[in-house]
Amino acid sequence: MIGMVTKSIFFDTAKVAKAVSNSTRKVLSKFGAFVRTTARHSIRKRKAVSQPGQPPSSHVGLLKKLIYFGYDKLRRSVVIGPTALHGAEAPPLLEYGGRTRVKSRTRLRQGYAGQEGRNVMATYRPRPFMGPAFEREKPKLPAMWANSIR
Repeated sequence: MIGMVTKSIFFDTAKVAKAVSNSTRKVLSKFGAFVRTTARHSIRKRKAVSQPGQPPSSHVGLLKKLIYFGYDKLRRSVVIGPTALHGAEAPPLLEYGGRTRVKSRTRLRQGYAGQEGRNVMATYRPRPFMGPAFEREKPKLPAMWANSIR
């Protein structure tokens, strides 16, 4: 009888670990979805160029569509952000700014044949959209964890 009482006091470690793992996946996936939605909503579709320090403008609409999130089981974390289209450097350049080589799109006079399409250095000023979305959603994370393990 005493053996049964002491045995019922202890919990099943594997069951608890599985519940914690499942709740971690659910909470972080939900957080990733909220950050993705906030980032997408911050990007406005318009022809005008956004001011540095403000979220970028979407001229075609690809940047908004290419923001994803995914849960990483091994690291027990969530990865949120835009994917590069055809190896493009645009998403990190928009978020952090920087310099890169681009082809010149200006047409020159006929006397300067061969100049069109040459590589020039372009400087991008930061137009963060993922960092501010993350910071905006971060205060909601503790409430998501409350009563999440069942």
